[in-house]
Amino acid sequence: MEFNVKKLASDAGVFFSRAMQFTEEKLGQAEKTELDAHFENLLARADCTKNWTEKILRQTEVLLQPNPSARVEEFLYEKLDRKVPSRVTNGELLAQYMTEAANDFGPGTPYGKTLIKVGETQRRLGAAEREFIRSASINFLTPLRNFLEGDWRTISKERRILQNRRLDLDACKARLKKAKAAEAKAACEGDLWNDEVEKAEHELRLTQTEFDRQAEVTRLLLEGISSTHVNHLRCLHEFVESQTNYYAQCYQFMLDLQKQLGSSKGEIFSGTFVGNAESASPAAATSPPAVAAATLPAVPTIPVVPTIVGVPNTVAEGVLNPNEVKPPASGTRRARVLYDYEAADSTELALLADEMITVYSLPGMDPDWLIGERGNQKGKVPVTYLELLS
Repeated sequence: MEFNVKKLASDAGVFFSRAMQFTEEKLGQAEKTELDAHFENLLARADCTKNWTEKILRQTEVLLQPNPSARVEEFLYEKLDRKVPSRVTNGELLAQYMTEAANDFGPGTPYGKTLIKVGETQRRLGAAEREFIRSASINFLTPLRNFLEGDWRTISKERRILQNRRLDLDACKARLKKAKAAEAKAACEGDLWNDEVEKAEHELRLTQTEFDRQAEVTRLLLEGISSTHVNHLRCLHEFVESQTNYYAQCYQFMLDLQKQLGSSKGEIFSGTFVGNAESASPAAATSPPAVAAATLPAVPTIPVVPTIVGVPNTVAEGVLNPNEVKPPASGTRRARVLYDYEAADSTELALLADEMITVYSLPGMDPDWLIGERGNQKGKVPVTYLELLS
């Protein structure tokens, strides 16, 4: 490898002179060309944009991928210009475990059936999360990275050139000032120093022209930060829309799962109840009071419970007849509806958010449900959709 000694010595000399010039400016011993206030405001705005863009980018990456090791891996793949391998989300991994557990426990068992249903919902949640991450990366993270790695690098490069032009300009001003001072002291050598003054003035004019040209280029780039803000604003709206769709999907998936579990909960517990009642003793099945006294308090019930032989219980009859339900003498309460609820069948009462209804419980009812009344309408309502008032 060949080295250009003259160029190396020249670069070292320039670096040393620049370092001394910076030091003298800091100490107030050298003249410094100041930029106008508008230009300084543009520089401050650009620095502020760069700093906050970096922070927002890093924190959004943490939001989308909390695992730091995974983030480092994705960064390395990106720098190597290689495709990032597909990674299973936590929801999809949980769904896989639940499905495998259901197969081991028995997919026909109550626990196995529930594991399958919950696992399927977790899989859908994981798929929605994957789509949200993909959309946010394309529509939000990529534009921020493009600004930092593209526009900002160009701005930084032109600012460094402008800084060098300013230092050259200040050096020329210092040489001209020094030449004029020497000319005044050595009037006898006026011709010689006059040549030096003219040479310094010529260099100053050239350096001033280069500085003005570079200042204009840098100013145009800095004014482009406004366009960057507009672009980032559009990307931010797309990010919010993507996040809104993601959470709306998750909410809907969980509502669907809640309804599935609510409809199957009665079958699960009633099957257990009937099995315990039949295996207890044959005589118990022929004695309704004994069955009711021995088993009903110990086993939680749900809104729809199959009929138990010989038990005259309105709530335990598979279908609730609102006309046969009478509110207790005491224990009724007012409740405000939190969310809209669509009745699954004629035994339930459809609800509208923010409406007021009267609710009460009946003996043997599932604690997750209450009887709701709205005028002449009656039906079962889920407790989780209500705010009970005193």
